[in-house]
Amino acid sequence: MNDDFLFAEDEKDTNTESLGSWKILIVDDEPEVHTVTKLVLNDFSLDGKTIEFISANSGEEAKAMFREHRNIAVVLLDVVMETDDAGLQVANYVRNELDNHFTRIILRTGQPGQAPEKDVIINYDINDYKSKTELTAQKLFTVIIAALRSYRDIMVIEENRAGLEKIIDASVDLFSSQSLEKFMQGIIQQLASILGCSKDAAYITTAVATTSRTLDVDNNKVDNNKVDDDELYVFAGNGEYSSKEGLLLKNAINDKEYALCVQAMQDKQIVYAEDHVVAYCNSKSHKGALLYLSGLPRRLCESDKHLIKRFSNSVQLAFDNVLKTVDLEGTQREIIERLGHALEHESSDANHIKRMAEMAGLMANKLSMPEQEIDTFKLAVSLHDVGTSRVPKAILHKTTELTDDDIFAIRQHAEFGYQILKDSSRPTIQLAATLARQHHERWDGEGYPEGLKGEEIDQKSRIATLLDVFDALLNERLYKPAWNIDKVVNTIKAESGRHFEPALVTCLLNHLPAFLAIQSQYPNKNL
Repeated sequence: MNDDFLFAEDEKDTNTESLGSWKILIVDDEPEVHTVTKLVLNDFSLDGKTIEFISANSGEEAKAMFREHRNIAVVLLDVVMETDDAGLQVANYVRNELDNHFTRIILRTGQPGQAPEKDVIINYDINDYKSKTELTAQKLFTVIIAALRSYRDIMVIEENRAGLEKIIDASVDLFSSQSLEKFMQGIIQQLASILGCSKDAAYITTAVATTSRTLDVDNNKVDNNKVDDDELYVFAGNGEYSSKEGLLLKNAINDKEYALCVQAMQDKQIVYAEDHVVAYCNSKSHKGALLYLSGLPRRLCESDKHLIKRFSNSVQLAFDNVLKTVDLEGTQREIIERLGHALEHESSDANHIKRMAEMAGLMANKLSMPEQEIDTFKLAVSLHDVGTSRVPKAILHKTTELTDDDIFAIRQHAEFGYQILKDSSRPTIQLAATLARQHHERWDGEGYPEGLKGEEIDQKSRIATLLDVFDALLNERLYKPAWNIDKVVNTIKAESGRHFEPALVTCLLNHLPAFLAIQSQYPNKNL
């Protein structure tokens, strides 16, 4: 027989099955072993997947292959290669250094006396140990079948674990938009793994449900002001669809798949295709949604279909409940913002409160505050001037010089605001009470009502002090015209270390364009 033919590399099959392949690594310093193994397993198939062979001729090459390929299902590993224990070193490297406990390791040796089976099984985390002489074609086939089934089941369990981890993580802060997405990703990952470890899944809904998240129009993403309520978009996705979250559905999948989604939505049914499924999720409060899974590794049986039906109904119920909570929080937020406007005696179209909230959020973000803390701060700052509700309008709207009595009456608003809010047990209102009382305190201790100094003043109150003055100087008031930006910056710099905390002044000036962008976005209306 011609050696060139015997040891030639197998031609790769360009007609790969759509369901993918199992990666098997052959590690042996004898070329004949690679060739014979490939010949024996050439027509192998399990769950519709064929085998993709990877070869290594030494222990070091094997380690490199494991670093390059993270999804090797089975390794057929020779023990004796460049050293007497090269294969054992590879097994130890895979389990302990790469922390890979998924790949099934099958040791093959032509010299079993050098690595006694009992010692190897006890000391190394391997899954099978075979002498090369006992691995006939049939036994090799049987061993690979068993190893791949074990790997498949372990990966299903791992997918379930990862899905549960996402859901548990999301439960800490379930009602923020980011966690809602994470929660839905966990849900679809759970279903995908139950149905056979499908990697590609998406939760699809209509624009009517976008109250829980903000999406921009870049790359065809949804803009709530420009799409019809019936338009479908990808809310959360795994695998292929993880990069398509926020895309209009018709731009995320092909025409045939989109037609199936439309059919499922219109008929309010579950539509099954060859390797994917579209499940309608009924909703009492919205127009329903879809669970979309593609690339399923096997045909679905009746129990699978029953599971999908139950699962889709439960998912939508959970989603609806979370959306109701998000809507309630949005309502509470709007009430607080509108109350802040009303109690400040500002006109209904003035944007001072909006600018304060957005600038507070920006500075808190630049100072690396936690996201939930930032949200609370943005809401609480809307009530920082609530105490002005008890100051006579005639004084607040006075355009002539203030008397000493006028100044005393105005200064009382800080304590008034605190007294109005102090008894609440809600964190947002508690913070609002602190802001109301302290936002006229000064870094040098010359402020009011308590004359607090430096870090005796709550950090968020120090931020509110700076931003309130910054906003007041930049915008027209009844008692003054708007100042130009150079004059405002020079004044802020001059008051650094006196009226304002120096570090906060530095933060404001370092990011001045971003703060001015907020001013432009919410311009002051005519008073």
